Amino acid sequence: MSSQPRSVYVKVPASTANLGPGFDALGMALNLYAWIEMSVAQDRTTIQLYGDQMDGVPTDKSNLIYEVAQQVFRKAGVEHPELNISMYSDIPLTRGLGSSASAIVGALVAANALIGSPLSRDELFQMASDLEKHPDNVGASLFGGLIAAFWDGERAEHLRIEPEDRLEVLVAIPEFHLATEKARHVLPTTISMKDAVFNVGHVSLLVAALATGRYDMIRHAMKDALHQPYRAPLIPGMSDILDRAVEHGALGVALSGAGPTLLALVDAAATTPEGKAELERFLRDTLAREGIAATTLWLKPCGEGTQVLTHFDPLCTLIENIKGEVRA
Repeated sequence: MSSQPRSVYVKVPASTANLGPGFDALGMALNLYAWIEMSVAQDRTTIQLYGDQMDGVPTDKSNLIYEVAQQVFRKAGVEHPELNISMYSDIPLTRGLGSSASAIVGALVAANALIGSPLSRDELFQMASDLEKHPDNVGASLFGGLIAAFWDGERAEHLRIEPEDRLEVLVAIPEFHLATEKARHVLPTTISMKDAVFNVGHVSLLVAALATGRYDMIRHAMKDALHQPYRAPLIPGMSDILDRAVEHGALGVALSGAGPTLLALVDAAATTPEGKAELERFLRDTLAREGIAATTLWLKPCGEGTQVLTHFDPLCTLIENIKGEVRA
């Protein structure tokens, strides 16, 4: 085991899950980030949170990052009950962009690095999948790229696809929260064989299209029968966006995770700036007609997963170290 660093710093990408038919099985990392600093405290735990996305996050030992870090220490057979934790995030909370997954993955990687990295990335993936109860967001944030994965309650497995550089992602983030628990509560407990076959066919085509670069097939592949029809009433305007976004230049469109964020895939090589502006306007205007204000962001798939950073100045605060990298 290597010597223990005084502080560790990690950078964690956001993620989108499902991509339509890949319910709890597909995830993709996005170039929107959270940063975590962690060190062993001498006397008592301190938690410092920076940024507007941190409103309401606990700053005591009920904090998710602290709790996950302690799980890493227990698994590794060490004790560090007191920690100094700092976090800044550009990932909005409870909007379907993997905010909880990024916190879980960031805490796992930071705590593991703090004690000399005794646990493998696969062991961290197993822990993350168990904590999140599905592997899509956590797998994407941990490994980067596009993740196809399953978790059977005991073990998670995944394969990673590197999206082509021409793929861009437009997200429309409504200015209201939608708790994942609420979004899951509206789902049926059983589904028909017809709907199951529908999704198996569509998710298979979607993975094949992304793996082979056949982006012309995405518009057919991103349809879903398992969760989006049931969640649409929670997000006014969503059904219209799902039905018509391809008419305005999207390769395909889906609810991002449990929502309320909506996501459109775009082929940057085949889309003009005017075409991108038209799609962005369509998403915003469709939500605005329902009285919903939304922020739109152009993002890219993130090829790198969670990184342990080594270039930070230990004499500076986290926010000083990441100045120039954050969106705010």
